[in-house]
Amino acid sequence: MRASDETSLTCRFCGSQLTTSFADLGETPLANSYLTAPDQADPHYPLHARVCDSCLLVQVEDVVTAEEIFSDYAYFSSFSTSWVAHAETYTKMATERFSLDASSSVIEVASNDGYLLQHFMKAGIPVLGIEPAANVAQTANANGVPTLAEFFGLKFAQTLHEKGMRADLLLGNNVLAHVPDLNDFVAGLACLLADDGVLTMEFPHLARLIEDAQFDTIYHEHFSYFSLLVVEKVFTRHGLYLFDVEELPTHGGSLRIFAARRDGPQRTEGVGLRKVRDDEVAMGLYRRDGYAGFQSRVEAIRDGVQAFLGETKRAGKTVAAYGAAAKGNTLLNFCGVDASQIDFVADISDQKQGRFLPGSRIPIVAPDRLRDSRPDYVLILPWNLKREITVAHDHIADWGGRFVVALPELTILS
Repeated sequence: MRASDETSLTCRFCGSQLTTSFADLGETPLANSYLTAPDQADPHYPLHARVCDSCLLVQVEDVVTAEEIFSDYAYFSSFSTSWVAHAETYTKMATERFSLDASSSVIEVASNDGYLLQHFMKAGIPVLGIEPAANVAQTANANGVPTLAEFFGLKFAQTLHEKGMRADLLLGNNVLAHVPDLNDFVAGLACLLADDGVLTMEFPHLARLIEDAQFDTIYHEHFSYFSLLVVEKVFTRHGLYLFDVEELPTHGGSLRIFAARRDGPQRTEGVGLRKVRDDEVAMGLYRRDGYAGFQSRVEAIRDGVQAFLGETKRAGKTVAAYGAAAKGNTLLNFCGVDASQIDFVADISDQKQGRFLPGSRIPIVAPDRLRDSRPDYVLILPWNLKREITVAHDHIADWGGRFVVALPELTILS
């Protein structure tokens, strides 16, 4: 890891200076800022992840405000069938494990379009969603899931608390990484959680990011990248303790942590907590040199993508992409890919169709375009949904088309 000249940057958790580079991905546009025209202005910002020498939180700097990123958002969770199924499985587990019923209160932070809370509602359990993106919250309310369009933090949590709202189950999936003011957010969680309540959070696991070189999950709206060791420090500061953790396959490898109030009833520690702690210690994530060498692995992936696209171009082959995902935009922009190399990206979301990817300016089209254009190769950008995508579009084999993934190394799927 090399030292940065930008020594004025400080850690969003502990306040220490950030001087150690983890991955420098150059200047890229915001990953979810899809363009409405190919010639639209497309601001680029530094995308440089650093690791705090003191607390070891991996993070990117705040180049724009959270309001600029999330107030109008293009991602709707319900478009992923596998993710909705994952949410339903969670609600059944939580209902049984924590004895939730019609007298319980379930509150989800960053509830998106109600994809998860709908399952609690079907079971007769009262719910409330809190979603910062007004357009997404509107969709949730239209679907019958009560949702407040607000950014969550301590002040808003106190407002709800004063109105008598406390959560028996408080949850957030893939939101912790999106929080610029980490201490304010977790303090808000502690405030809103009932004395004997349970908090669960899911987030991509930094250990898997490192292990599988998942650099494309680094983008501006992901402010922080968490190990269990760091998350425990953050929650402990705000009067919460972790009592269990589950390892999940979602998003290339995630953690689901279970937490409770330190001043509430004490819960038995689960075996998963010790396992993940031990795994991270074995990886060296408790010391700074455990984060070294990531940049060279990222650059090797870039070289592999560029070589593949160069070879296909010389051979007269055509390449399309599937899934206009934020992680795909990090990949394409770092690799210097544009619409001269990839003809289009197919995506099931009608919120993205007709737009263009930021930076690369590749047009986003409906999946039917695959059958019409018959590309030789289809690069899967959301590789975490690889199975879902290949099964749903196995017809590309009818004309000899092949799926491709770029991480952890470029692979043409059989």
